Amino acid sequence: MPVEASLIEILACPACHAPLEDRTAADPAELICTSADCGLAYPVRDGIPVLLVDEARRPA
Repeated sequence: MPVEASLIEILACPACHAPLEDRTAADPAELICTSADCGLAYPVRDGIPVLLVDEARRPA
């Protein structure tokens, strides 16, 4: 389930405050931090972004 575009525009990475890139069309559905230094991937479960650093992963 995709996240609304208006919501993506106001969300930021909790770790570094950079904008997030929407990758909810991929599997797994995630929001990716756009900072080259951070780059954490936050899961989206049932259309709800889980913006907890403890739940994030480093993308390969």
